[in-house]
Amino acid sequence: MTEPSQAVPDGQGYGPPPFSPALRLSPKVLLTDPIRMMPSLLLPLAGVLFLGGFSPSSFGWAAFGLVGSVLYSAIRWATFTYKIVGDRLELTRALVSRSVRTIPLERIRGVDVNNPPLHRVLGIAVLRIDTGAAGDKQEGELDGVTVEEAERLKAVLLWHARARTARRAQAQEAAGAPGPTVPVGGPSADPPAASGAPAGTAAPPVVRHEIGETTPERVFSVAPRRWLAYGPLSGAYLLTPFALVAGAVGLLFQWGSEFGADRRTVVSAGEWLWGHPALLVVALVLLVLAMPVVGMIMYAVFNWDFTLRGREGYLVAERGLITRRSVSLERRRVRGFELVEGPAERGAGFARAWAIVTGLGDSETRGQLMPVAPRAIVLDVVGEAIGPIATGLRAHPMAARRRRLFRAVFPWLVTTVCAVAAATAWSPLWWGLAVPALLLAVLGVPLGLDRYRSLGHTYDGARLSVRSGSLRRSQAVVEERAVVGWTLRQTWFQRRAGLLTVVVGVGAGTGGYEAIDVGEAEGVAFAAEVTPGWLAPFVAPHSAGRP
Repeated sequence: MTEPSQAVPDGQGYGPPPFSPALRLSPKVLLTDPIRMMPSLLLPLAGVLFLGGFSPSSFGWAAFGLVGSVLYSAIRWATFTYKIVGDRLELTRALVSRSVRTIPLERIRGVDVNNPPLHRVLGIAVLRIDTGAAGDKQEGELDGVTVEEAERLKAVLLWHARARTARRAQAQEAAGAPGPTVPVGGPSADPPAASGAPAGTAAPPVVRHEIGETTPERVFSVAPRRWLAYGPLSGAYLLTPFALVAGAVGLLFQWGSEFGADRRTVVSAGEWLWGHPALLVVALVLLVLAMPVVGMIMYAVFNWDFTLRGREGYLVAERGLITRRSVSLERRRVRGFELVEGPAERGAGFARAWAIVTGLGDSETRGQLMPVAPRAIVLDVVGEAIGPIATGLRAHPMAARRRRLFRAVFPWLVTTVCAVAAATAWSPLWWGLAVPALLLAVLGVPLGLDRYRSLGHTYDGARLSVRSGSLRRSQAVVEERAVVGWTLRQTWFQRRAGLLTVVVGVGAGTGGYEAIDVGEAEGVAFAAEVTPGWLAPFVAPHSAGRP
């Protein structure tokens, strides 16, 4: 494989690669593509064999289908090329008609490198390019480059964000704009070296931008093996055994007829199991016992050897046991973080964290900063990588507590009353609904109180923070510069209680974060405190709240 040319500095000391020859993916994709297509070919091939009665001709047609998939993969490989031309990356496909996808290099926000199991065996990787677009269709993907080529391309593509920062710094210096020169490597970059300028004269800015140039790498966190024991604290991992059983039942209902097990057979099996309560109890006990074990396994699958480091102006998170994934987040686009805690995690003093980043698709997985870990460690790591958490949350009015209790208890009380009436008037079977509903209504009291205690908001002059939730308590910490707007929302019930919900519009993350059931005057004052100039024309002087 011919190596593309490296960046050639221009007269200003920087410049994109002028040209790169067209390259193809590794020929090893001729092995991975047919295997990846096998699940979609399995049912058609099985149908051909069944319809043909497993005759020689049916096996011939099945073999023809397999050979056709290999030929199709070979044609796709031969007709796909990629290259860097000037300031853009071009992905060209000429299978039937010629199509060229152009990605401006300055639009690239991050580059992810994934290594699925088969790819790891063959020494190839999947490189995905994040442009901050709203959908995956506008992003680029190279599925089947060698590991070395993936790392080289990653360095080349991410270099342009650093070069862009260098150009802005040099432009400001040339225009005489005040302010210090920012090293391109980001916060962790070395300071510019002193030049041979005469004493008393400011040294000319030193712009670092060359491909392959490195600054000291900073490792923020490496997950030790003992963290595998934290897997059962995550509800998503803990419920995996029940999710697998539900998925298996769903597959039997959908595809069981293909294997001689129609829906009636599945229903009959369920009725037989229900008629043997001892076996049903044993099955439930086994599923419950499997929960912590499967939780640890799932934690290892997704977060094995989790590492968060700072490198060249990026936060790089690497994780995964079966599929190894490396995600790069541009640090200058990080606007804050979100701390998430479930009930079990809160009780044990654990938490998780995600970055709030502008223009990041699939932020639920790509923006993860820390998996389930001790809360103190999570706060330390996030504090080093992004910034400290905002403390001293302001409590919400007592009317908010009444609303939390009402919403947690009232629906189940209504269900209980209706079920009791139905059991008395029609059938005692309704007691099977009345008892659980009454239990949930009783449990709604501590749940509502906990939801109220979780409410809070604050502003420390640089960052604002809002928190809510109980089963999934989330605290978002956002920099002031990320705020792009406010929404003050008030339902009829909130108006009666003198409350409102303040939605902080943020051009990052989920787009908005809520301070739920804040007092009317307090909510307006909160928005005016963060962005006083925005609300000044609409807020009376006596209601401006805090200075």
